[in-house]
Amino acid sequence: MRYRRAIVPGGTYFFTLNLADRDSALLVSHIDHLRQAFKQVKQRHPFAIDAIVVLPDHLHALWTLPQGDADFAGRWQLIKAHFSRALPVSEYRNGARRNKRERGIWQRRYWEHLIRNDADFRRHLDYIHYNPVKHGHAATPIDWPHSSIHHHIRRGTVPPDWAATTTQGSGLLHSGWAEE
Repeated sequence: MRYRRAIVPGGTYFFTLNLADRDSALLVSHIDHLRQAFKQVKQRHPFAIDAIVVLPDHLHALWTLPQGDADFAGRWQLIKAHFSRALPVSEYRNGARRNKRERGIWQRRYWEHLIRNDADFRRHLDYIHYNPVKHGHAATPIDWPHSSIHHHIRRGTVPPDWAATTTQGSGLLHSGWAEE
């Protein structure tokens, strides 16, 4: 089955990718491997990470692709492959995955949404940064270490107490995801 995707060279996209095992914490327990996968792919196939949050079992990201380039699918395939190769084979793989010599780490499909305008961008940026709170991983967005909110706070595009409900947060100001 072929899925229709909005393909716009140089476009900005919102993505959600999930692990096959939604009870897993592989993404945060192996965060260094995930960072390395992003770094390797960005070196060969540049793109901008406008925002990202990595939770134990899924991630959300906003990317802007270079002018004339619409290959986000190829980039995700490479990122997923680099990350998977860095981990020992221990996950469950059904017969179809074994026959295709596929790992069982990631769900095959992912969600993508073409960002339409500044308001749409801002809504998705806020969604990404609030997601650790939504899922109960942090009391405030700034308390979650695997988020680009720290980059946005340093740049002054997000206030340090953004969406804080109980505390001012931990003061962590380094995520390592978005470009400086």
